[in-house]
Amino acid sequence: MDADTALPSLAAKATTNNATPPPRRPFSLAARAALATGFVLAAFLGVVGLTLTRTNNDRALQGLHDRLENFFMAYLAGTEVSRSGKVLMPDTLPDSMFSRPGSGLYAVVVGDNNFKWESPSAIGRDFGFLHPLEPGQSQFIGPVDTRMGRLYYYIRGVALDNAEKKSVPLTFMVAQTEDQYEGPNAVFRRSLIFWLASLGVMLILLQLLLLRWSLTPLRKVANEMSRVERGDREHLGDQYPQELTGLTERINAFIDSEREQRVRTRNTLADLAHSLKTPLAVIRSSLESVSGESGLRDQVLEQVRKMDELVAYQLARAATSGRQTFATTAIPIASHAEDLVQSLEKVYAAKNVLCEFDIDDNAAFYGEQGDLLELMGNLLENAFKWARHRVLLVVKMRPVAGRQRPGLWLSVEDDGPGIDDDKIESVLQRGVRGDERVQGHGIGLSIVQDIIRAYGGELGVDRSPEFNGARFSVKFPPG
Repeated sequence: MDADTALPSLAAKATTNNATPPPRRPFSLAARAALATGFVLAAFLGVVGLTLTRTNNDRALQGLHDRLENFFMAYLAGTEVSRSGKVLMPDTLPDSMFSRPGSGLYAVVVGDNNFKWESPSAIGRDFGFLHPLEPGQSQFIGPVDTRMGRLYYYIRGVALDNAEKKSVPLTFMVAQTEDQYEGPNAVFRRSLIFWLASLGVMLILLQLLLLRWSLTPLRKVANEMSRVERGDREHLGDQYPQELTGLTERINAFIDSEREQRVRTRNTLADLAHSLKTPLAVIRSSLESVSGESGLRDQVLEQVRKMDELVAYQLARAATSGRQTFATTAIPIASHAEDLVQSLEKVYAAKNVLCEFDIDDNAAFYGEQGDLLELMGNLLENAFKWARHRVLLVVKMRPVAGRQRPGLWLSVEDDGPGIDDDKIESVLQRGVRGDERVQGHGIGLSIVQDIIRAYGGELGVDRSPEFNGARFSVKFPPG
């Protein structure tokens, strides 16, 4: 096969089995904000919950103290001392729970000469921990572990005078079990957890909505950048918040600069190559017209021919734009392939070659039209040159999730003699022709290799499974 028209080289990207795994992708801005806000909100609600729980506990404990003290005052108000010094306890109890054995609310009074009085609820209960207090002293203690369970109790020492002004010391104790105190607290804690959790969920949802609204301009920038990359628009819009205006203006300036630089470089190379072609043509014409020693003239002509080939190569390279970050448009492949095949059918009409297409309806090339024509033109011309009667062009799109542009797979097969595996590497070298009898400069392959390399693609050369001839397969990665 002719290296002038055979496509680029194998150029497959090397891979290693021990390649390090890719770095972990950072969290998105939305995820970072959501996590940070979630942690802050959880900490805030936790502090609020602990504060409210502690406050409620203190309030409930103070309420229990006041309640037991009020019971003491009720008992004290109804207690009398007879003239003989006998203590007379009130018949009416301040709460019905004092009359039910084991109710959890108890009253005990102790005094001198082994005096002891118990409310009906305290009968049969062990209050051995009770100790007398001096008149005027009081204590609120709890919770205390007892045989009756954990208790809170209020104890106070008093001195009552009888009609003869004789003082009788007494110690009053009013006690309540912990479950009667913890029950309301547990209800409060459950209610607090429920409402704080509900509030947290509502705040998180509200924060997500606000975050989504706040990041809308950034999503708009990303969407418009994708459209610029696909070639659906020229620049980013200008309707952005003040914080993003500077960024979008600089991105637009970068887009313009990239396009201008690409055009300027291509024009400079083209101008240089064109400037050299004219002097070379004059030198060649002069040498061919000069008579003299043919050996020297042939040597100089050969060097001029090589220089002319290099100029042609640089012209082709100047026309190659390469992969563009900001594509101007997507070039449809089917129509250009038909035009190329019609031209080649006229050139190779004597061979009566039939070219078949298998092209996706939406197949498109993201780049310069000249690069596409150069690439397909070399492939198809090579196939027509070596085919006996049949050529097959296959173009398939390869969409990849998360990528703006799909990948592209293009192959050309023919039913010609093909290329032996041991000759592929040498045929794909610059300046080498697969058959010296076939006219050509041997630089077409290098031009096509530059095109594929510029677009980050890969080329494979093997046997056609359909025709047993050569097959050239080009893969362009998604963008």
